[in-house]
Amino acid sequence: MELLQIYHPQIPDFLARLADTKEMLRLKGVGMDCGCEYTNYPAYRGCPPASRYEHSLGVALIIWHFTRSMEQSIAGLFHDISTPVFSHTVDFLNRDYMQQESTEAGTEEIIRRSAQIGALLCEYGVDPEDVRDYHRYPIADNDSPRLSADRLEYTLRNFLRYERKTPEDIRRFYEDLTVCKNEDGQEELMFLHPGIGVEFTRLALNSSRLYVSDSDRYSMQYLAKLLGDALFSHVLIREDLHTTEPAVIGRLLSRPET
Repeated sequence: MELLQIYHPQIPDFLARLADTKEMLRLKGVGMDCGCEYTNYPAYRGCPPASRYEHSLGVALIIWHFTRSMEQSIAGLFHDISTPVFSHTVDFLNRDYMQQESTEAGTEEIIRRSAQIGALLCEYGVDPEDVRDYHRYPIADNDSPRLSADRLEYTLRNFLRYERKTPEDIRRFYEDLTVCKNEDGQEELMFLHPGIGVEFTRLALNSSRLYVSDSDRYSMQYLAKLLGDALFSHVLIREDLHTTEPAVIGRLLSRPET
């Protein structure tokens, strides 16, 4: 939670209440590392855990800090609400391993189906249409190499987890950020000082190598095959992929074929 306090001193009431819905709380049981945290690869061994819940709340706080837009912040909070167990491993299962977007498909349905979320959005006067797709907000998400709240959050978190940076290092990067218009006239998160921006970029490139490594891709493909076998043999059903990782691991361990 220390990172969240760096992103913004307090969690606004509307974000705290929306984050406490059952659809969001499920993400506490979905990891950021796509199942690789269960391997014995050196990069993950002893690495502090990180959940999609913490990441989503962090993204929402970053957006709120820089925009004070309730709609944009809620869209950021919900951006991973449809993420299945083992995250992008299921994109491999769905044969979407290049774009890795298939796991985002259910976001709007989950938001509209939840009575709890619907009641809160109504209370705050927020149209579900305005929070179903965070891609429409450049501060929340845009294409690499541009910076966005989503990419910023997991990059800063990775600095703590893999690069062994301190919270003070994270704060130094974060407090150098501002919002300006980029070359296309869109608002974008930018560094005030080029030296800090270059340092951030070098660290980000170094930590991102982990996610394009052979071991990472192999693990995701292997786990996707295991999930496919479990679905074929009815150890799992598709709905199980939208529960939590401890629950699915328990199912896999309970049957000799998986």
